[in-house]
Amino acid sequence: MRLALLQINPTAGDLDGNSALIARGVRVAQALGADLAVTPELALMGYLPRDLLMNRGFVQRGCQMLASLAAGLAQAPALLVGVATPNPSDMGRPLRNSAVLLQDGAVGPAFHKTLLPTYDVFDEDRYFEPAHEPQVLEWRGCRLGISICEDVWNDHDFWKRRRYHRDPVEVLAQAGAQAILNLSASPFSAGKQLFREHMLSHMAQKYGLPVAYVNQVGGNDDLIFDGRSAVFDARGRLAARAKGFQEDVLIVDVDGSAAGIADDDFAPEAEIWNALVLGIRDYVRKTHFHQVLLGLSGGIDSALTAALAAEAVGPENVLGVMMPSRYSSAGSVDDSVALAHHLGIRTLTLPISSIMKTYDAALADAFHGRAPDVTEENIQSRIRGNLLMALSNKYGSLLLTTGNKSEMAVGYCTLYGDMNGGLAVIGDVPKTMVYRVAHWRNRRTPDIPEAILTKAPSAELRPGQTDQDTLPPYDVLDQILELHVEQSQSADEIVAQGFDEPTVKRVLRMVRMAEFKRKQAAPVLKVTSRAFGTGWRMPIARGE
Repeated sequence: MRLALLQINPTAGDLDGNSALIARGVRVAQALGADLAVTPELALMGYLPRDLLMNRGFVQRGCQMLASLAAGLAQAPALLVGVATPNPSDMGRPLRNSAVLLQDGAVGPAFHKTLLPTYDVFDEDRYFEPAHEPQVLEWRGCRLGISICEDVWNDHDFWKRRRYHRDPVEVLAQAGAQAILNLSASPFSAGKQLFREHMLSHMAQKYGLPVAYVNQVGGNDDLIFDGRSAVFDARGRLAARAKGFQEDVLIVDVDGSAAGIADDDFAPEAEIWNALVLGIRDYVRKTHFHQVLLGLSGGIDSALTAALAAEAVGPENVLGVMMPSRYSSAGSVDDSVALAHHLGIRTLTLPISSIMKTYDAALADAFHGRAPDVTEENIQSRIRGNLLMALSNKYGSLLLTTGNKSEMAVGYCTLYGDMNGGLAVIGDVPKTMVYRVAHWRNRRTPDIPEAILTKAPSAELRPGQTDQDTLPPYDVLDQILELHVEQSQSADEIVAQGFDEPTVKRVLRMVRMAEFKRKQAAPVLKVTSRAFGTGWRMPIARGE
């Protein structure tokens, strides 16, 4: 029996478009001789549809489309499709996260997800009722154990601490499954694929069963899915892997023999670059924009964002806006011009010195007797933010924000200024990683001027300003932030690892104080294990 793993790029809520994607994938699978095609998790709805699942009409239409899809594929291979189905019981949540078999023009049995994650970006218990019994598909003389995403993430021999009391894979093995199929929509984070493969390999070897894992690819809002569907034979050996960050159809035999392993680059810089390019491209496409713009400051953050955007949507669709003030160095302007030339993007220059003077005059009486401070610096940022939003409105272009994760964490950013925009491209990339990714990019194509890579980071909002006037060195700051944000460590735990106590307490206080800013930030493309977005749920009003 030959399986086809349909690594497709669905859009959340686009039932018609997703149905067409699935049908095209099945046709490809048919041409390649597959007997059974398998989609990712909730492929018909697009993961994650979030509260669209509370719309009864949306769910009903999805179920109706199953019949249409089945009829249209009557002469094609059987299809196991991820979809939300109603819970027929009068108890529990209203839906099931299901895999439904379509065969010979008819809608067949449904198989349901057992483990419903509620951590990080997930909140599936909000919508779905879990399965309580083994989900086994008897098909052509083979017992296929059906699992959905989280169901394979709870092996008691693999995890030191498990989130759930049950292990669905263990139950499937005990029920006589001869192979494990897993329909996934597993979001990307740097380094996660190698961990997935280690986990799935362990599982296959432990039970002596081949494991086939099909993952969604593409971006939906803040989440990016890297694909990289994979198959492991009964000895736990990697037998096949689909392409990363692009659609693919992987043909495998149910015993684990397969067509091959796609080349990949697991260096974190390469993974983050590829993920962000895909995230930008899909966010622009799926929100129906065609062009993007961003402010070019001559700094590393805007340079990397511009390079990412140029690759994602084409340099002809990127506008870089330079807005020099009296504090902007000539080098920053020259560096921005050189960057734009190398990338092939369009530019526009809007000097703001005269606008700053107008603000100074308008506020002179109100500010009389008060020394200049961060207020005037923020006004500069907000002038730029207003100009960028005006261009976004007039041109119908998506404004990309250029702030990094380190800045967002400690509030080193201005509401209604540099935070303006529709997508925070590098808002989950720490400053030190921004440099690493930029250097990686330049080894491929040296588009980012060397001066941008070597100059001291500065917002250039006052004479001689550098980021380190306000913040600890970024190599220290980023280590503290990773321990606190991604590993949830307290100040005492971080200090115990050798960090300076006053510095740690100052950084953590800045993180707390900046919560109100992050609540108003643009969606952040997630590339680490914990981003400032749907997976970060902190109160604004809180005690120390």
